Amino acid sequence: MDFGHVRVVIDYDTGRVRCLIPAEPGPSTPPKASWGSTEHPAGLTVPRGTWSSTAAAALAGVLAVKAAGKRESAMRRITDALRTATSTTTHPATPEQAERAVLTVRRVAWFSPARTACLEESAAAVLLLALRRRSVVWCHGVAPDPVRLHAWVQTGDGIPAAEPPSTLLYTPVLMIGDTRD
Repeated sequence: MDFGHVRVVIDYDTGRVRCLIPAEPGPSTPPKASWGSTEHPAGLTVPRGTWSSTAAAALAGVLAVKAAGKRESAMRRITDALRTATSTTTHPATPEQAERAVLTVRRVAWFSPARTACLEESAAAVLLLALRRRSVVWCHGVAPDPVRLHAWVQTGDGIPAAEPPSTLLYTPVLMIGDTRD
């Protein structure tokens, strides 16, 4: 993704992110990529919503897929699992169903001892909805200045589920569950 002042290169096979600065007259240091989570301060308050054993199973599934092999290929395993899950869906999720799934996963994730940020939460929401044969679009995007990455779920008509307005600042780089995937 080229933003002019920085080119962000994401390798979904290895999970590696590089920020390249175009040639400039003076020395420059590429900005570090941030995996986000500045708007959802973890651990300060318990997310509202219901608790669900199905959401816990979906999150456990994502964490198991992530941990099942080499760290360098975790992103590839997660995206493969998302492609498989979305291929089994039969009906699009409504915005309300998508939001409820995201909030339920966030509630369960708050109690998880493992890292649960936007990547794990959004992937678990996709799996939770796929178990109910409902489809959503999983998005992974990048925003510039400072460079930051974010993963979220949106409905087929592009409505982000349980996301702050700043999610619209992110340019989707990878979308899974959409016909354009």
